[in-house]
Amino acid sequence: MQLLKKDDGPGKEDPSVTLFREYLRLKTVHPEPDYDAAIRFLERIAEELALPLKKVEVCPGRVVAIITWVGSRPELKSVVLNSHTDVVPVYEEHWKHDPFAAVKDEHGNIYGRGSQDMKCVTIQYIEAIRRLKAAGKRFSRTIHLTFVPDEEVGGHKGMETFVKHPEFQKLNIGFALDEGLANPTNAYTVFYGEKNPWWITVRCPGSPGHGSRFVENTAAEKLVSVFINSFLEFREKEKTRLNTNECFTLGDVTTVNMTMVKGGVAYNVVPAEMDVSFDLRIPPTVNLQEFEEKIKAWCKEAGEDVTYDFAQKHMDQNFTSTEESDPWWHAFSSTCKAMNMTLKKEIFPAATDSRFIREEGLPAIGFSPMNLTPILLHDHNEYLNEQVFLRGIQVYERLVPALASVPPLSGEE
Repeated sequence: MQLLKKDDGPGKEDPSVTLFREYLRLKTVHPEPDYDAAIRFLERIAEELALPLKKVEVCPGRVVAIITWVGSRPELKSVVLNSHTDVVPVYEEHWKHDPFAAVKDEHGNIYGRGSQDMKCVTIQYIEAIRRLKAAGKRFSRTIHLTFVPDEEVGGHKGMETFVKHPEFQKLNIGFALDEGLANPTNAYTVFYGEKNPWWITVRCPGSPGHGSRFVENTAAEKLVSVFINSFLEFREKEKTRLNTNECFTLGDVTTVNMTMVKGGVAYNVVPAEMDVSFDLRIPPTVNLQEFEEKIKAWCKEAGEDVTYDFAQKHMDQNFTSTEESDPWWHAFSSTCKAMNMTLKKEIFPAATDSRFIREEGLPAIGFSPMNLTPILLHDHNEYLNEQVFLRGIQVYERLVPALASVPPLSGEE
């Protein structure tokens, strides 16, 4: 891969890169993302592409934008190119450059929050469509570009609500592409399923009392039992499984992390309750009912009245087929093979909006064409090299026609 030696400046820079950097400068960052700026940006893009844009307010202040390129056979099921417009917060003091300035260094690395997750893919979709339209192409299947809010905060006011909206049904989806992850090697990672996120709080009541006494049956004792004897012990077992099996990736094991502890009112008062919260990511191969029974047993072992509740509990275990006999996967994989791309199939280790699409029984693949790139989503100094970015546009220039030209399937004739 040839890296640029210096910032070419606005006069010489590829217009696609310039557009990418412009999009990175929009502060669609939580906790107060400027979604209006993103919508204005997308409205301008739709006008440039001479394609209609529809706005669907799925929750107050939360708008899904849809740009549609109607196919020659609009009755066939469509292809969706999905991306989210929001990005996660930053710790500016840890960044080399302003995370919203889209600085390009002498190596062609473009720094910005969202450069990998996932404003790059948004612009790659757009630029691929622009080039295909300019070349006079048209395909049998309709292509929808969907731009959704709030993915980074769980998608509850974004895709999770949108999939139940009548406008989602009208899209008549056959197949969807969504975000993936960078890959530090020459390969490209493709995600065909996701872990189920469980956000759980264990509540440990106990006997209160004065801090000077040996109070029996305390909340803290129960909390220690739940955390160290149960959750932490299980966490270590899963970590060992990952580290001792060469075939396993992070998507194949259950991750457990304690993320919050709450309790106490004063130094000299033994609290009447302590709460401990965990973030669990469970592979679709795990029996979820049995796993919850395990959690119940852990709470019972910790002591009387220890209970738990969920802030988030996903139970979807749908996979998207990666069999060559599947027409959608075959179109995707054979196109990549023709470009000499090595694909690495995995379960996504975290969660994306793809899970809501799969829950509707629709096939979705998570894919971001970023090889030879360190994984920096949500990290300080997130960046993407402009040559990797430009190569990604070429990838979609081939993938989009292949998917939008999949012959009519059973029931579509």
